[in-house]
Amino acid sequence: MKKLVKVVAAIIENNENEILCALRSPDMAIPNMWEFPGGKVEEGEDIYTALKREIEEELHCKIETNTEVFNDNTHEYDTFTINLISIKSKIISDTPTASEHSKLIWLKRENLESLKWAPADLPAVNQLIHEKIVFSK
Repeated sequence: MKKLVKVVAAIIENNENEILCALRSPDMAIPNMWEFPGGKVEEGEDIYTALKREIEEELHCKIETNTEVFNDNTHEYDTFTINLISIKSKIISDTPTASEHSKLIWLKRENLESLKWAPADLPAVNQLIHEKIVFSK
């Protein structure tokens, strides 16, 4: 049986309605694909605490999270299964800087599908794009 990894991801939107996208480095699992930043939930940690900790460690900034989950998706890769929980967030201090990722960019929702996303992130990407369509009517 494949190992199940519980991971949280931040969907961080700025004041220009752009979303922060992170490019996985060549050294990471699932290299050179885009994702929403975040990381593994440690034992005994709730998802919101884990997300704040991971963003501080990876991007060197502080976030505030929504109280509800935006997207909860389980995806099976070749060697492991990931339960990816995406939560909308806002930066409350500092500017995100790439330390583990190759690159960080801000993109409008309608341009999200121009990137090559990690498969586990695709349901949240599609939900974001659909959400934009719903609200623009």
